[in-house]
Formats: sequence, C-alpha cells, structure tokens
Amino acid sequence: MAIAMTLKSYLEDHKVHYETVEHAHTESAIDSAKSAHVPPHQLAKAVVLEDEAGFIVSVLPSNNHLNLGWVNDELQRDLKLATEPELKELFKDCETGAVPALSNAYGLKVIWDDQLKHASDIYIEAGDHEHLIHLKGEDFRSLMEKLPHSVISAGKEYSRWVYE
Repeated sequence: MAIAMTLKSYLEDHKVHYETVEHAHTESAIDSAKSAHVPPHQLAKAVVLEDEAGFIVSVLPSNNHLNLGWVNDELQRDLKLATEPELKELFKDCETGAVPALSNAYGLKVIWDDQLKHASDIYIEAGDHEHLIHLKGEDFRSLMEKLPHSVISAGKEYSRWVYE
C-alpha cells in the first residue's frame, strides 16, 4: 500500500513535502523505528482513545508510554483505549494497528505530546506495517499547531518511578 490515500491527500492538500521510508514488516511503532533506522523519539505513534463524547487520538514519541491519567486530566475526559474493530472503522484505508499520527486527516480530534515540539524530523505510520512518512519537524508542527498539546507520555523509567 505504501501510503494511505486519505493521508496522502491530506499532505498534498496542505502542500507538505514528505518522503516514504520503507522498512521490514513490524507490529509496533518502536519496532518500526528500529527497522527503519530512525531515532525512536522522532517516530510519532498514535494511540486511539474514546469515551462517551467520541474518539481522540493521542500522538507521542514511539519510545514513550502514554499516561492516560495525564490525557484525561488535560482534556477533562474519562478516556479509554479504542477497540480493534473501531480502529478498522475509523481508518478504513489503513492496515489494523498502523494508525497515522496525522489523524486529523481522518476528521478525528488529536492531542499531541509536547516532547515532539523540538524534533528536527518526524516520522509517522503511513497506514501499513512496512512504510513510514518522513516530514520536516516544522511541517509536522505546522499541521498540529492548532490542536491541543501537553506532556501526555513518559519514558519507561519515569513511568516506573511514578507508579512504583
């Protein structure tokens, strides 16, 4: 597939230059970063959440863990993980689990992690498990600037310290 048509149209409509990076088939964002030889803090992964008010996609560095409590506090919501059947319905032109971080292209609300603010380059899932989209950091931030953002994730060591 290489790149989901919805994502491709969105990037073209916003006149954003991007490159496609091919890698071996992977099942997780962190493995995609390793396989594609990109820094894991520059690969923005998407985690789809939901509550009675609807869906929202949280976008964070692939080497971090989402802190659902921080997201709920920031948005004043009671979110939980969306189900796999819901992901299939929301991202019809993507393989299951290969959710593009630019989920606003799919008409979804997004909250993104401030830890992505200063990356010179950003990589996101292209919609399958073998390709990433490479964007300049400033282009990613330009597409995300009007969306809510905060620190919503932490690295494994910090998460362990907070919860132990």
